[in-house]
Amino acid sequence: MAYVPGVALLAALAVGCTAGSDGSATDADSKPGGPTVTTAPPGKYRTLPAPCRAVPGSTLKDLLPGVAELPRQQQEKALRGSPTITYDTDRKVGCSWKADAPDSTRNLSIDFERVVSYDPLVSDDDRARSLYVKKENAAELPGSSAPGTAPEKGAPTSAGGGEKGQEKETGKAGDGTGSADPSPSASADPSSGTPGTPGGGEDLRPRVVDGLGDAAFLDDLLTRAGSTAQHRTVSVVFRTSNVIVTVRYGEQPALVTKVPDSKELQDKAQALARKLAEVISE
Repeated sequence: MAYVPGVALLAALAVGCTAGSDGSATDADSKPGGPTVTTAPPGKYRTLPAPCRAVPGSTLKDLLPGVAELPRQQQEKALRGSPTITYDTDRKVGCSWKADAPDSTRNLSIDFERVVSYDPLVSDDDRARSLYVKKENAAELPGSSAPGTAPEKGAPTSAGGGEKGQEKETGKAGDGTGSADPSPSASADPSSGTPGTPGGGEDLRPRVVDGLGDAAFLDDLLTRAGSTAQHRTVSVVFRTSNVIVTVRYGEQPALVTKVPDSKELQDKAQALARKLAEVISE
């Protein structure tokens, strides 16, 4: 057997290893024709606004008329709001306000939810879109699409609403059937804001809202518990990228015979929702 110096042996081994390490052995992840895994992009928003400071004081005074009648110290406390208790303020925050006036009680709440998808193949936006669709379907808007789907943004709402829509009118702003416990004074009072009153042509039923975020809808619920005054709550829910915002604005009149004005509550709730959409985008 021929003698090979140690240095020459090492050089030969090195040459042999290099020759055997062709494209198939350099990196297992770079095999030709192998699948390429693409991680879904993160959502646009990484943080949420401070909810109790998201609504300007002037707007709160307009939404809560009773606040202006309070002494200064109580007024400041009422405008400060009550933060919603959550376990993850990075993902979900909220705030609520309430004010009593001689003629009614008004309440307001806002909620911000930042949606995060933990599935690398599902983007935060897609996850938020799915959650929003569930909320819209749960509202059972008159004339909306079949369960499990949501109408396209800007899609017209049917005039009749079908059986499902008629069933909801017992407790929602509807087609002239009135409130959950209608009375002659309610149906004859134009200020009630109930669709179908003489001279009123605006559709105030729950519906999809155009021009607000990526998608939005409005719900309007009128309820009465026993002999107490009727309480109306208007909810506006919208999605912008991976954030879902919910605005709830309600009124309960002091008089049992008075019906809260649907149009006023809807207009103010929508105006606030549009302001919040701007706050998020800042």
